[in-house]
Amino acid sequence: MDDDPVLMLHAMDKVGIDVSCLFAIFHPDGTTGNDLLARFIAQYPDRFVGFAYVSPTMPERMIPELTRAIDVLNFLAIKLYPPYTPWPFNQEPWHPIYEFANERGLAIIFHTDHFLNNRPRYFEELAPQFPEVKFVAGHSGNVPEARAEAIAAVQKYPNVYLETCSTFRTPGVIEHLVEAGGADRVLFGSDIPLMDSRPQI
Repeated sequence: MDDDPVLMLHAMDKVGIDVSCLFAIFHPDGTTGNDLLARFIAQYPDRFVGFAYVSPTMPERMIPELTRAIDVLNFLAIKLYPPYTPWPFNQEPWHPIYEFANERGLAIIFHTDHFLNNRPRYFEELAPQFPEVKFVAGHSGNVPEARAEAIAAVQKYPNVYLETCSTFRTPGVIEHLVEAGGADRVLFGSDIPLMDSRPQI
């Protein structure tokens, strides 16, 4: 999108997306990306919502940056990207983020797939431990093995959700997710601008 919100809005309007939830995951300090995102959102605040990004690779910055992003930048949720870290997301370095989100009743969306850091099965450990967090399995695990883990977690815990971006690769997946988890537990995601939003729908 070349950092042009008008191009983003054009892509959204083509497929009937009213509001996009955005995050910036390419700056481990969190602050750099969150500030860039806040400036982007400020141009069309009725069409964009911000999700805060932080990384446990910089533990001293995590909670201050989350506090700033939620309280000052008015972001509404958290995005975590375990592939950029050395730890599976059920391990201790991540827990201060979950404690913060649990106190605030926030949602956290994770990149999930079949690799060690990103397994949806970790939600079965985290969901009961942090019951006020809404855990969202981004991509719903992305591949059949991990997708089954995500579905199992949704079926066991009311604070786990599935999300649809990148599921277009396998026809019928969204129908399967809805049947297995319930329509109220499946969230639409497009991965725009990383991917074309049209086949996601």
